[in-house]
Amino acid sequence: MINRHRRTVLWTSAAATAALAASGLAVGATAAQAAAGCRVDYAVTAQWGGGFTANVNLTNLGDPLTGWAVTWTFGAGQTVTQSWGAEITASGASVRAANVSYNGSLGTNASTSFGFNGTWNNSSNPVPSAFAVNGVTCTGGVTPTTGTPTSAPPPSTPPPSSPPPSSPPPSTPPPSTPPPTGGAIYAAPNGTAGAAGTQASPTTIAAAITRVGAGGTIYLRGGTYNLSQTVTVAAGNNGTSSARKNLYAYPGETPILNFSAMSEDPANRGLALNASYWHVRGLVVERAGDNGIFVGGSNNIIERTVTRFNRDTGLQLSRIASSTPRDQWPANNLMVSVESHDNADSDGEDADGFAAKLTVGGGNVFRYAVSHHNIDDGWDLYTKSDTGAIGAVTIEDSLAYSNGTLSNGTQNGNGDRNGFKLGGEDIAVNHTVRRTIAYRNGKHGFTYNRNPGTMTISNNLSIDNTERNFSFDAGTSVFRSNTSCRFAGSGSNDKTVGNVDGSNQFWSGTNGSRCATYSGALAWSFTTTDGRLTVTLGGRPVSL
Repeated sequence: MINRHRRTVLWTSAAATAALAASGLAVGATAAQAAAGCRVDYAVTAQWGGGFTANVNLTNLGDPLTGWAVTWTFGAGQTVTQSWGAEITASGASVRAANVSYNGSLGTNASTSFGFNGTWNNSSNPVPSAFAVNGVTCTGGVTPTTGTPTSAPPPSTPPPSSPPPSSPPPSTPPPSTPPPTGGAIYAAPNGTAGAAGTQASPTTIAAAITRVGAGGTIYLRGGTYNLSQTVTVAAGNNGTSSARKNLYAYPGETPILNFSAMSEDPANRGLALNASYWHVRGLVVERAGDNGIFVGGSNNIIERTVTRFNRDTGLQLSRIASSTPRDQWPANNLMVSVESHDNADSDGEDADGFAAKLTVGGGNVFRYAVSHHNIDDGWDLYTKSDTGAIGAVTIEDSLAYSNGTLSNGTQNGNGDRNGFKLGGEDIAVNHTVRRTIAYRNGKHGFTYNRNPGTMTISNNLSIDNTERNFSFDAGTSVFRSNTSCRFAGSGSNDKTVGNVDGSNQFWSGTNGSRCATYSGALAWSFTTTDGRLTVTLGGRPVSL
């Protein structure tokens, strides 16, 4: 049986001022800025014998914050075993969830969410009775501009958007009825389209996608889903900024979306995310006839996915159709803690690990991403004259290695084989690449690829790429604190045209002093808590 509980709480100006003054806590906003308060929604979205999943949504109702921490106390011996979207620590029953690097900044009325898996005693799993944000106790009442918070909204105040604690959503519905749109829906490899979508009677992925409401979650049970048609999240099937639609792997399981029944064809994508405000997490997508995951929508989060053995780029962002207007090109998507490898097309020149190319808007970010052993490039940010400049892309804290050669040793002379290909056709786009590593790719490590823009290239490391580690023949890019090393093979001298200062150590026949710490075999992993990418060389952690 699935129990789903929710609690909405707010904190107010008087309480905020007093608590911050008493604690001396340093946060991203002053007590005066925090006067309008915030809202926290806590929901148990899945529960099973000995375990449960919870989602916590934080909405900032005050001035912008640059950091946050939500604290609470469990009342029935619950514990947290795994988290995402926050760094969670506990001391006994006391729990603290702090922002991670990508969600600490919250503007006014902006929201972010995090979740966790936990244990419970199989008897009682109550919602915590109180929460605090940045040390300020949440009252559970409305937020007046002055005075003491009331215990309930006055008659003239509209009710909160989430149901109050006394009116929890229904538990598991009867088998003949789909689950409530705001709740959890379950899909499984053996699910059927007409099933209720419960754990006992799971549905299909395609059916679940059409049923889930804003704030709801689809859990994909582990196993292989043998699929012959694209799984499409259609344009317009959107969540909201404060209530994303979630497509998650079931806790502790790995769903594999296998499209090997497809032929190689541009129409045969695996998962096509054409909607906005979705969060996709924990899926493996393999062997599609084109892209493994295609993103045509905006404001989505793609987290901890693996795209492999697809017959075009593993994960690609581009417009949905040739008729899609520029203001609807995919924008503000976050790809975090994702891996893409062994993607290869038959002609060997199109399948990259990741691509945000041809027709993408601004604000797309790759963070803690790893691309390796793809037949073409690790990353491709290509532009064409007939569609014009794309929006600026940020790549940070990421890794590209061994691109141009598949894991089985296959190569193709048609491929470009770069780690990071940052442009095309002499169109200027001001991308940002920082704290990122290119290692032993088949051509260049980082290449401007005819992008004459003012890119920001900082704190990057490039090692033993076959031709140049850094190849920038034109433009006005700004280079700071980059390092280029060679331990095997000769390669070519780096070329960097633009704003280059003495903080860089580029290769021109000899290694700089920093290279002494970057020799040895490459290894990497994602941390289990927040998905950060950890890289070692010769067993030594790399910090850029």
